[in-house]
Amino acid sequence: MSEPIIEFKNFSFKYRSQKEPTLTDIDLKIYPGEKILIAGPSGSGKSTLAHCINALIPCSFSGETSGTLTVCGKTPKDAGIFEMSKKVGTVLQDTDGQFIGLTVAEDIAFALENEEIPQEEMFKRVDRAAELVEMKEFLKHSPSALSGGQKQRVSMGGVLVDDVEILLFDEPLANLDPATGKRTIGLIDEIAKKKNVTVLIIEHRLEDVLYRDVDRIVVVNDGKILADLKPDELLATDILTREGIREPLYVSAIKYAAGSIAPGDHPQHIETMQVEPYRDQVRKWYEKTPETKRETAKEEVLSVKELSFSYDKGRPVLTDINFAIHKGEMLAIVGKNGAGKSTLSSIICGFFQQEKGEILLNGRDISSLSIKERGEKIGFVMQSPNQMISKPMILEEVGLGLTVRGVPGDEVRKRSEETLKICGLYPFRNWPVSALSFGQKKRVTIASILVMEPEIMILDEPTAGQDYRHYTEIMEFLKRLNEEMGLTILMITHDMHLMLEYTDRALVLADGRLLCDTSPAAILTDEELSEKAYLKKTSLYDLAVKCGIESPESFTRRFIDYERMNRR
Repeated sequence: MSEPIIEFKNFSFKYRSQKEPTLTDIDLKIYPGEKILIAGPSGSGKSTLAHCINALIPCSFSGETSGTLTVCGKTPKDAGIFEMSKKVGTVLQDTDGQFIGLTVAEDIAFALENEEIPQEEMFKRVDRAAELVEMKEFLKHSPSALSGGQKQRVSMGGVLVDDVEILLFDEPLANLDPATGKRTIGLIDEIAKKKNVTVLIIEHRLEDVLYRDVDRIVVVNDGKILADLKPDELLATDILTREGIREPLYVSAIKYAAGSIAPGDHPQHIETMQVEPYRDQVRKWYEKTPETKRETAKEEVLSVKELSFSYDKGRPVLTDINFAIHKGEMLAIVGKNGAGKSTLSSIICGFFQQEKGEILLNGRDISSLSIKERGEKIGFVMQSPNQMISKPMILEEVGLGLTVRGVPGDEVRKRSEETLKICGLYPFRNWPVSALSFGQKKRVTIASILVMEPEIMILDEPTAGQDYRHYTEIMEFLKRLNEEMGLTILMITHDMHLMLEYTDRALVLADGRLLCDTSPAAILTDEELSEKAYLKKTSLYDLAVKCGIESPESFTRRFIDYERMNRR
């Protein structure tokens, strides 16, 4: 066997500002050409592990280390960030924070310019990298004008242009629609094979990553490696659920029915898994599991009629949108990146004015109301936390809306702290916002709106970048508000499990039009509809078909009802 390309030996690391180490006694070997998935809850040490590999630790984040780490034969802390960047290409979760150039070509060329590569050679290498990530026709475009998936590809091109040996992805799927995420994983797999590079993927959306083979899954929690197993072996255990990581849905369904899964049945992919040994048990489970009756609320709280909008004349973004939301509903808006989901929400909140059509709140046309006046009834949590945060300290940021409205200081603090507890951020209440991860910043922005107690809340990707435990905490809190206070919640999401689990109705947008308004289970068991909307057919559909169940939609609904019942 060849020498490891990455090797941790009894490695520990403690940030300078903390009392306890973030990584403890790490022993890990990764070999050239391997593709490794690193999974674990937020705060488990995954990103710290990555920062050690690319030399951000200790060059940008100082602290104490012990043990040894070698990457491509070098010690990262001695080699430094610049030297390691020639070996390790890092693609960040927040792609906007990684862009340097004004055009795609400039951004991809940035590393080559730093190395003073001759211009003729630079053009060739930029073209080659852009072609590899399928972005050659966008070289003159501004990165800010691209979709989420395209931005991800540009970031990949920017690291591939330097012929790195290791590709490190930090939650590459967090802000991508299901179909784009699927293609991204496919592209990463193709590049790994073509370039023969070593790939490390840090990601919460485990089932989506497993769309293509990985060699091993490394599970991290509390700064320690709890498992380092092949996917088939790991999925046969209870390690993922025990550590708060979401299993693939079909794996959970089979375990509910049969109790366990054998590694030899190859559960890594539903398409190739041997389902026959579990077929009868899954059918029996389906037959005895009741399906909850859905009651539809009658009172309309928000309705949109014949709404159209365009940023530039002649290029419509939304066309003839019609729907109504009932009081106390939890509703999802889904569709591919760029379908118009965020634009629709921005119009409802008053950030943009529709070209035609009307928006009614409790039967009243709100077209004449200001953003502030709408904000008293409709709270909006934006997709990017960096666009919402304006205060340096967490407690200040959460209480800002109350302070602006003249709420007394003692009440502002009390309500802010209560909300931070619910969102899992109370221990960080006196921290600066800049010290938080992307996912933690997201929770701060949710808290800053929740504290206002709005009548309707619109959340743009509420769980992006969240591990399953924090995802569940946030969504269960929102569900409680929905049920106990009658709060109407509208969620824009790429997370199909969130849509299945927490909503009974979804609006599907495609190319600026409302494609359908129906149940999540109906959407994700309709292959043609999923393809049109850039969604991904649920693996529960495939399992139901393989088990000979006539109604995959009913099977999916019963699975979700079963999970809801057991969680409550």
